[in-house]
Amino acid sequence: MDWTEAALVDSDPRLPNTINGLPVTSIGNVAFSYCARLTSVVIPNGVTRIGNTAFFSCASLTCVAIPGSVGSIGNFAFESCMRLTGVYFAGNAPGLGAIVFGYTIVPDRYDTNAVVYCLPGTTGWGATFGDLPTVLWNPQVQTSGASFGVQANQYGFNITGSSNLVIVVEACTNLDNPAWSPLQTITLTGRPVYFTDPQWTNYGRRFYRLGVP
Repeated sequence: MDWTEAALVDSDPRLPNTINGLPVTSIGNVAFSYCARLTSVVIPNGVTRIGNTAFFSCASLTCVAIPGSVGSIGNFAFESCMRLTGVYFAGNAPGLGAIVFGYTIVPDRYDTNAVVYCLPGTTGWGATFGDLPTVLWNPQVQTSGASFGVQANQYGFNITGSSNLVIVVEACTNLDNPAWSPLQTITLTGRPVYFTDPQWTNYGRRFYRLGVP
């Protein structure tokens, strides 16, 4: 079934996995075109196709997460999304239509602020994808060495990864029912970056993860 209605809840960027009991397998043509209130979107796993002009001219769209099940993205799917900054792919590079990330308003101009992020071990990626630069999404917390753990009455650790990779360190206190809160946005430099949490003593336990802005 195509998802063809712009009916996202503002606070939840996730598209549904099913509609009326049927699995969502594609994003229909022009499904979200001109959806001005759409700021981010998470495509559900199982979607294999994003249709032509599916997110055309979504003026507020900044972030898109695309699962490994997507094998093709149609013509002009994200064209004229002027605020787009990050497209996160979980699988191999899909097939692309014409000018997927371009501008119609300004000829030959692309979403120059946007970056494509791909995972280690996936294939088909080059230095650019759809005329956007690609960056390997490979942040890691260094759990060994003197920098890990309690230092001068504060808890911290080093984070490594690709240069110019922008990440958010988040924390929660309960993994059974997690409510993750952003603590700090960090731009990696190609060298270890030290994160510290001066508030860790306020909690009986504290869990951390690395996410996207």
